[in-house]
Amino acid sequence: MIIFNKHKYLIAVLLGLALGAALVVGGISAYNMIYPSNSAKAGIQGTALVNTSAPETALPTSIPDIVDNVSNAVVYIETTVESNAASNPFLNDPFFRQFFGDDFGLQPKSRVSKGVGSGFIINADGYILTNEHVIDNAKEVNVTVKGFENPFKATVVGKDFDLDLAVLKINSSKKLPYLNLGNSDSMRVGEWVIAIGNPYRLDHTVTVGVISAKGRPVTISDESSGKDRVYKNLIQTDAAINPGNSGGPLISLNGDVIGINTAINAQAQGIGFAIPINTAKEVLNDLIKNGSITRPYIGVGLQDLTKDLVDYFKLKDQNGAIITYVYPDSPAEKAGLQQGDVIIKINETTIKNSNDVVETVSKAKVNDKMVLVVYRNGQTLYISLVVGKKPQ
Repeated sequence: MIIFNKHKYLIAVLLGLALGAALVVGGISAYNMIYPSNSAKAGIQGTALVNTSAPETALPTSIPDIVDNVSNAVVYIETTVESNAASNPFLNDPFFRQFFGDDFGLQPKSRVSKGVGSGFIINADGYILTNEHVIDNAKEVNVTVKGFENPFKATVVGKDFDLDLAVLKINSSKKLPYLNLGNSDSMRVGEWVIAIGNPYRLDHTVTVGVISAKGRPVTISDESSGKDRVYKNLIQTDAAINPGNSGGPLISLNGDVIGINTAINAQAQGIGFAIPINTAKEVLNDLIKNGSITRPYIGVGLQDLTKDLVDYFKLKDQNGAIITYVYPDSPAEKAGLQQGDVIIKINETTIKNSNDVVETVSKAKVNDKMVLVVYRNGQTLYISLVVGKKPQ
C-alpha cells in the first residue's frame, strides 16, 4: 500500500511539472502574437549588442580626434579686389567720357573690396587648393595658417573657371601641415563627413553631416563674371556649408579630403555641395605646371533635335545634334562645318543628342583626328577635323 501511494505521488508531481511548462510556453507564444513589435525590437537590440563587425574608425565619436589632426592645414583666405566705381552716372556713357571726362576731372574712382574664403594645404611645398570664385579678380591674396603669427602673401599658380578650382602657393621657412587627398569615388551615400571652413569670418568652424547624394548637376550664376557655372558631378551633403566655407575641405572619417566645399542651396536648408576630390586630382598637375587646364575643343554651339527640326530638315528621327554656331578660327570652321549641319556620328560613336558630342570630344586629346558624319541639305557628308585646344 505504501509503495502504491508513492507511485501515485510521483505521477502527480510529474503531471504538475508538465502542465506548468505547457502554461509558460503557451503564455510566451500568446504574448508574441499579441505584441509582435516588442519581440521584434528585442531581437534587433540583441543583434546590435553583439555586432562587433563595424570598424572603430567608422564611429562618429572619432570626429573630435579627426578635427584635431586636420584643422591646422585648413587656411583662411582673404582677397583684395579693385574695381572701377563711377562717381557720376554720366561716366557710364563712353561719348561723355570722351568729350568731357578729362576736362571736368570725372575719371572713375577705384573701389577696393575684401573677400574671404577657405582652402587647405595639399603638400609640404605650400600648395593650397581652393575654389576659383574665392580668388577671382583678386589683386592680392593673403592666407592665414593656424599656428603662424602673420598671414602669408599667396601667389595664384593656376585656376579654372569651369571646374571652379584654383591652386595657390605660399612660402614658409617653417614646416607646413597638409592634408591627404582621398578617393571620392569610394565614398557611399549615407557616410559621415566633416566640413571645415571660415563661414562669416568665423575661422575653423566645424560642421558634420552625411553624404546625401552623388553626381548632382548644379548651375549657379556667377555675379562677378556674369556667366553661369555649370557643375556636373557634385557631392551633396547636409553638413552646413555657409558663405566663407567655399574652398574648405570635406573630410571623411579616415581623415582624408574627399571634396571641396563649394556651394549652398539658398532656397533650402541642409543642402550643400562639394566638388569631388578626384575631379581636382585629375587636373592638379596641369594647374600647377601650366596654370590652366588643357581641354579638347572643336568650336561649335549645339542644340538637341526637336520634332519641328526633324520635320524641317526632313530627318528620319531625333538622333543627332544640330550645329547652331561655328566659332571663328576654330577647328570646326577650318574643317568646313556650317551652321545647320546635323552631327549624326563621330568616328565610331553614334550621336543621339548634343551631350553625346560634348562627351565624345571631352575624351579626345588635342591634335587627335576625328571624322564627323553630318547631314547637310539632304546629303550625308564625311568631314575630318583636328581637335584643338580650348582657348581660355
